[in-house]
Amino acid sequence: MKSLSLLAAAVAVAAPASAQAPALHVSGWARAGVSSSAAYVSVHNGGAADRLLGASSPAAGQVSIHDSQNSGGVMRMRAAGAVPVAAGGSIAMKPSGLHIMLSGLKTPLKPGARLPIVLRFEKAGLVRASLPILPPGAQGPAAAGAHHGH
Repeated sequence: MKSLSLLAAAVAVAAPASAQAPALHVSGWARAGVSSSAAYVSVHNGGAADRLLGASSPAAGQVSIHDSQNSGGVMRMRAAGAVPVAAGGSIAMKPSGLHIMLSGLKTPLKPGARLPIVLRFEKAGLVRASLPILPPGAQGPAAAGAHHGH
């Protein structure tokens, strides 16, 4: 009987923790760079609608979300502001599109290393990730011959 009570107490304590588990799944990659670089993340939202407000990384002096757009044959980059992530939806950042700009790198980002990054969401709060760093010019993990699981 005592073990049953301990089991019930353990379940009662564990239940709130599992209920608070993040509904966001983040994956991605970053490009190698010396003074600046870009990171590309995919976010799948298994919970309520949210917004990606910003990001930070101890590897860079400034981190911001940008969008690249082709305007009359010229690629232009602009600050993207908050990025909505619909309930049950996803966003996928990619080269020549939505990305996280890393400026003022404190040390060069080298292929094979990992980039620590923190994404800040309006509702989910801070979500930490560690992204593989791929060679300059890479278009993504599959294109670089790298693979990482979810």
